[in-house]
Amino acid sequence: MPVEPAGSTPPPDDVTDESPGHRPPDREPPSATPAPSGTRPPRRRRGPGPLALVVVSTMVVIVGVSGFLALTGVLSPELSEGPGPAPQSVSNVDASYVPWLRKAAEACEVVTPSLLAAQIDQLSGWDNDTASLSEQGIARFTDAQWRTWGRDDDANGRSSPLDQADAVMALGRYDCSLAEEVTDLRTKGTVNGNLVDLTLAAYTVGTDEVARAGRIPAGARPFLEKVRERLPRYEALVRQNPDAADGRKASAILIPPAGTLPVTSPFGSREHPLTGVTKLHTGVDFGAPQGAPVFATRDGRVTFAAMTSAYGNRVVIDHGTIAGKRLETTYSHLSALQITAGQTVTAGTPVGLVGSTGLSTGPHLHFEVLLDGQYMDPMPWLSTAP
Repeated sequence: MPVEPAGSTPPPDDVTDESPGHRPPDREPPSATPAPSGTRPPRRRRGPGPLALVVVSTMVVIVGVSGFLALTGVLSPELSEGPGPAPQSVSNVDASYVPWLRKAAEACEVVTPSLLAAQIDQLSGWDNDTASLSEQGIARFTDAQWRTWGRDDDANGRSSPLDQADAVMALGRYDCSLAEEVTDLRTKGTVNGNLVDLTLAAYTVGTDEVARAGRIPAGARPFLEKVRERLPRYEALVRQNPDAADGRKASAILIPPAGTLPVTSPFGSREHPLTGVTKLHTGVDFGAPQGAPVFATRDGRVTFAAMTSAYGNRVVIDHGTIAGKRLETTYSHLSALQITAGQTVTAGTPVGLVGSTGLSTGPHLHFEVLLDGQYMDPMPWLSTAP
């Protein structure tokens, strides 16, 4: 399973000499000395005069108004001038969705994987559940929007806003379409501003409203600010799960794990047939008869071979590093294990027999490929050799 990256905690503010505990001690007041006889006693100090009260009151009003304008965004600089403060929390989105975020962001240069993730976090917290009947899924698409942008991107046989992979891809297409519109407006001189901010503004209040304002409309600023607050954590998530596209292009380095490989459930988001939960299907299910032999797909060392509650009998093999990244394969729902942890194997070594142990609806092999702990689509890694 992928390990979720730990969120970084911002360091505490530096302590200065003006902070409590570092303040210089107050000076002792001068000792009172009696006035010489025959001299006029000193005048008693009076309170502030009327002019001073007026000045102080005016300053209080100015500070209050300035604070209100800053809070409402009237005095705020363009969001593109800085990412704002680091967020204090972030959704627990599975890092295995990073490849989908990358794929969705390929449609244009303005939208990035981390921006899409932060946008979804602000929209839904990566939670499909919603009390609204008109907006569905993690990207909160309406039926009309989904008819325009939704597709069956993970090829699981249905297109649904409740399918996280489909929703990520659809949001990427939608955002990139908005990016094209605001880019055209900025080229014509109709609007000014950062393209990312303008795109998010168009998503929030519509392209026409952005065009009328000629910049980021005030009504879009709260959404933009919240998305910007989430960006640093998702940028870290994307960095910690590097793109393995180069590896996929030349990755047909694994032999088939079984004699026949009819795919009964592909890699990608799906609704689990037993639990009913929609989440990423982290591997490929190959249909095979009960007791069919399963083979190691590459030389390596067995790091796990035992029964688990969900995967049933499961085998994990570490194949070492490929271009500096650790490659692992897993074999699950086996009816029997034929190797043990710590054993060294070669490609073609029998590791077990096809079965239906664990959470399974029938005999099959659930096969996974992990690169540096990130689940990959196994198909491009498999050679066509028998």
